[in-house]
Amino acid sequence: MLELASDDSDSTKKSIYSGSSIALLTQHGKEKVIAPVLAAAVECQVMLVSGFDTDQLGTFTRDIPRLGSQLEAARKKARMGMELAGASLGIASEGSFGPDPYTGMFLWNVEMIVWIDDTLGIEVVGIASGKASLFHQLTTSWEEAEKFAYKAGFPEHGLVVRPQHQDDARIRKGITDWETLHEAFQWACSEAENGSAFLENDVRAHMNPTRMEVIAEAARDLAHKLNALCPSCSSPGFQMADHIFGLPCENCGIPTQEARADIHRCVRCSYEVTVPSLEKKAPAGRCGFCNP
Repeated sequence: MLELASDDSDSTKKSIYSGSSIALLTQHGKEKVIAPVLAAAVECQVMLVSGFDTDQLGTFTRDIPRLGSQLEAARKKARMGMELAGASLGIASEGSFGPDPYTGMFLWNVEMIVWIDDTLGIEVVGIASGKASLFHQLTTSWEEAEKFAYKAGFPEHGLVVRPQHQDDARIRKGITDWETLHEAFQWACSEAENGSAFLENDVRAHMNPTRMEVIAEAARDLAHKLNALCPSCSSPGFQMADHIFGLPCENCGIPTQEARADIHRCVRCSYEVTVPSLEKKAPAGRCGFCNP
């Protein structure tokens, strides 16, 4: 079994980024959960960068569509922050929402944090996911709106209100108190031809504590990867990059779609190590022959 170098739980080993400053472009308070994680585990200082409205790259309220993939958006924000700060190190995070990968019944939040190091010429990505706090309701009744707000975690979780339907261009964001919510509800109903207000969670990071928790977990994943050094070139980011499938079924012995080994690869020199699975047999319930 491969032992990755520089495990982040070993406090006697200094990170190669110890004492470094890294640019973070955000306007939604993400530094509050990212900076403490990186300061403790990677010993670097997060430098908050302003001067660009990151909402221009896309919003979850659908008024500005995001161009490109989640990773591309995070990478673009990191590059912008580095340019504004004149830095060779930069990070940025980007989230996405969709059905959960297990049942497809719940909304799921995936967060990516991209670390770019132009000195070493590497990119490392921290990833985490979890159940999302993203609810919505179309109603003409203030009583129903109140019930919805409690369900959506208000006022700790902010809300967004629109007239008429979920894609109406008229919008009020960042609502975090009952008086403002009631006023926005009345405004939306009066503006709507159907007399309805559409309410939903504001999932910008500073308005959504549930999402902030997932961002913090992505920061911890990033820190772990940054402290995993390549056995060949000692660059950070030596991590699992691929799987080799074909773990044999415990019952019939036929190869399954379960991984029989993982491939760990360096993001800089591409050195890789194949790490066999600790499991020697796959459960029959996951065998396409025994359990078609």
